Amino acid sequence: MNYNSTRDKTKVVTAAQAIAQGISDEGGLFVPQSLPQYSLEDIKSFCAMDYKGRAKKIMGDFLGDFTAEEISESVDAAYDAEKFEGDNPSPISYVYIGSTEAAVLELWHGPTCAFKDMALQILPHLLTKSVKKTCADKQAVILVATSGDTGKAALEGFCDVDGTKIMVFYPVDGVSPMQKRQMATQKGENVSVVAIKGNFDDAQTGVKKIFTNADIKSTLAENNMIFSSANSINWGRLLPQIVYYFSAYCEMVNAGRIVPGDKINVAVPTGNFGNILASFYAMNMGLPVNKFICASNANNVLTDFIATGTYDKKRDFHTTISPSMDILVSSNLERLLYHLTGGDDAKVAMWMKELSENGCYTVDDATKKALTDLFVGGCCDDKQTQKTIGEIYAKENYLCDTHTAVAFDVYEQYVRNTGDKTPTVIASTASPYKFSRAVLSSLTEETLPEDEFATVQALSDKTNTPVPAPLKALKEAKERFSLQCEVDEMPQVVLSGLGIN
Repeated sequence: MNYNSTRDKTKVVTAAQAIAQGISDEGGLFVPQSLPQYSLEDIKSFCAMDYKGRAKKIMGDFLGDFTAEEISESVDAAYDAEKFEGDNPSPISYVYIGSTEAAVLELWHGPTCAFKDMALQILPHLLTKSVKKTCADKQAVILVATSGDTGKAALEGFCDVDGTKIMVFYPVDGVSPMQKRQMATQKGENVSVVAIKGNFDDAQTGVKKIFTNADIKSTLAENNMIFSSANSINWGRLLPQIVYYFSAYCEMVNAGRIVPGDKINVAVPTGNFGNILASFYAMNMGLPVNKFICASNANNVLTDFIATGTYDKKRDFHTTISPSMDILVSSNLERLLYHLTGGDDAKVAMWMKELSENGCYTVDDATKKALTDLFVGGCCDDKQTQKTIGEIYAKENYLCDTHTAVAFDVYEQYVRNTGDKTPTVIASTASPYKFSRAVLSSLTEETLPEDEFATVQALSDKTNTPVPAPLKALKEAKERFSLQCEVDEMPQVVLSGLGIN
């Protein structure tokens, strides 16, 4: 299977090239030229497999230039039972949201307590193999922009991986205290972390500009290095996420909640659009999906886009208690537009140019209809997010984080507005302990401790739930990174960090 660029489909690369390169030269994202197709009998066969078996089959069908042994080795190393608290890295809890029961797909049982682990534990294995296949003598320089969870998950995944260096940029005031501490204390000789004086969109735009800067790329080449990405703009980040939607369906079948062939809805708290896009790919491969429910916080650019067909980032940016969704430029939407237009790269390139130059674009009527036939958008603010956390805990004794709560609330809005009771998978994206202050304040009106770890312990005491071991260990971890820079200083910070003048 080969891959095209969303902005120029004459650019064709192999899977290994797509993963090693991360982004196309002109700024487009790589997408598969075709998708594997799975019948109902195939899905039934997946039900008899464990998570690793499903991952090996699905990923193997996309990675044509990898051997079965390479894929098996990568999957086995990534989804080790010790890393994910058991053999199933994405367990399901059944929770009533309002009057409707939903399957909550818990994607946060990995080493950094966020859904990004599901992809970023396997990406280093795929990327190092890809680099060896495409440019064996080069060192891969991984640049990451993060709104919180991707940064730590990428740092953890690439820590001391031979042949790589990784540099993470995050908004200095745009992540939770726990997320910041996770990154600042990261171990490893090949890692570095920098806070930027701006928001996530500034960081993401800065990284993309560095990726496509011909002079910087030439300088790296002279030093035997190449850029790659661990953000979801990299196909190797997105591909592993497809697996857990098929796996969730199989677990629901095995639990007797649905029968093979039943349709499901998928609700996802959405920022950069990668997680929900993975479920869209799964549907186009044969997974029976009825609707995609795209949940946003106060940064509701996607909600408005789905409703109107106009994507407009020219609006106030809100720093919220669900920081991983504090995004106004959802990069992976570009891939969806490519598919909804039937692969019209010229149209996608035009819209992305308009977004860059004017801050907005409007899709044509056919694309708008294709979008709204499948997607429903909704949003809620911080007040409603906290109310949802409190209500779900009080009624269901289920503790959720500030991002999952957004999805819960938007899903309840959707059911109330439509009456659609289709069995629904809701992606739960992070441990509540990564956002302990916001979660605890949703449960009590008492004054909270000033210290982050005292707050964590107070949340544990109040709810009688355990603090995840990786987060508990951060209390004694030594802070290593405190560098801050302006957005326009990012290129020089990258070169200096690589020891290049």
